[in-house]
Formats: sequence, C-alpha cells, structure tokens
Amino acid sequence: MAEGPLNIAVLGGTGAEGSGLAFRWAHAGHKVVIGSRDAERAAGGAAELNALLGGDKVQGTDNATAAAGCDVAVLTVPYAAQRPTALAVAYQLAGKILIDVTVPLVPPKVSVVQLPEGGSAVVALQSALGEGVRVVSAFQNISAHHLKDLDHVIDCDVLVCGDDKDAAEVAIALAKDAGLRGWYAGPLANSVVAEALTSVLIAINRRYKVPASGIRLTGVPEA
Repeated sequence: MAEGPLNIAVLGGTGAEGSGLAFRWAHAGHKVVIGSRDAERAAGGAAELNALLGGDKVQGTDNATAAAGCDVAVLTVPYAAQRPTALAVAYQLAGKILIDVTVPLVPPKVSVVQLPEGGSAVVALQSALGEGVRVVSAFQNISAHHLKDLDHVIDCDVLVCGDDKDAAEVAIALAKDAGLRGWYAGPLANSVVAEALTSVLIAINRRYKVPASGIRLTGVPEA
C-alpha cells in the first residue's frame, strides 16, 4: 500500500472511471471521498460504492470540500471539464498532489488523436495551477470496464509521468493498491504519449470488438 492509508479525493468521481478507481482504493484501505459539482450526486455515488464494498468506506461531497480534506486528489472528469474543475479548487489543492487522469478526447471522433495545441493537456493544467500543486499524469489508459470487479485481473499497465518524482511514486503505489502495475515514464511532458494512446486503444476496441484493450511493458523486471 501507499505509505499509510491516504485521504483520497476523487474529483468527478461519479463517472465510471472515477468511481471504479475510488472503489478499488477504498477496498485497499484508503479513505476515499467522491467529489462532484453536486454534493447530492456525490453522496449517491458513494452510497452505491458502499453497497458493493459492504460498509461505510466512501463518502461523497462537493469538489471543494473533498479537495480541502485530502492528501491526494485525483481528477477524473471529461476533457472539457478538466481546467474549470481543477482551477475551481486550486486553493484547496495548494501543496498537494493532483493525479490527472484527463484524456483530450473530442467527441464524436474519440478514436482519433486530437491533442491540444502545445501537446499535453496535463502539462497545460500544471502551467495553469502553478508550482504550488504537484501534478502527476496517470491512469489514462485504464478502461473502467472491469474496475469494480475485484476478481478480474486488469491486463493493462499504468504510465505515470511527473516532474516531481516523489509525487509520481505516490501514483505508482496507488496503482499497485488498485491491482495494477505502475511505471515511471518520465517527466510530465511525456504524458502526451499516454493521452494520445487512449484514442488508439479506443480504435482497437472498435475494430476488434473488445471492451478494454490495454498495454503491457515488457523487458522491465518488477520491483
């Protein structure tokens, strides 16, 4: 487990990806709070997860309250909501780690790579938030399809990019707690690869009629 149970705020945690990650981290023993623009919706999402977990392990509230009480925040909103959601809680995130799961998908052509001008959406967010928030890029290539099935082995590795290596190591530890393998993939600028790769995996899913294609790194000994 990441060093001691963490207080994790999953911002936008009512969606499939956010709720799936929240489920796995709560199961691993972390204190998880789902954040949303609508506190009632977040409370409803938390109740659904608690029903699966068999206990009162997840809470739900508004994004600002969730961010204020966390050690680590995880941003799991659609690309259009990435910047406004993060900037709205910038004060609460000061001095903390923000793991950004954002993928710059532009509907309806989500299987076509459409990176923002300048490359990485996560790098752009780090610039907007400033150095007071340690932004890490991770989990973009993990399908939500099996996250709530603890018996399912998710055959996909996590690429973790960050300029702050200690913050990146926290994300790698959280990947392990979620039953995944995380790998440090270099500075935040390298996030552009993971962001673009999601559209490639969506195209593969469609072509081969599978729900959750993924990637595996080979040739690297596990720690």
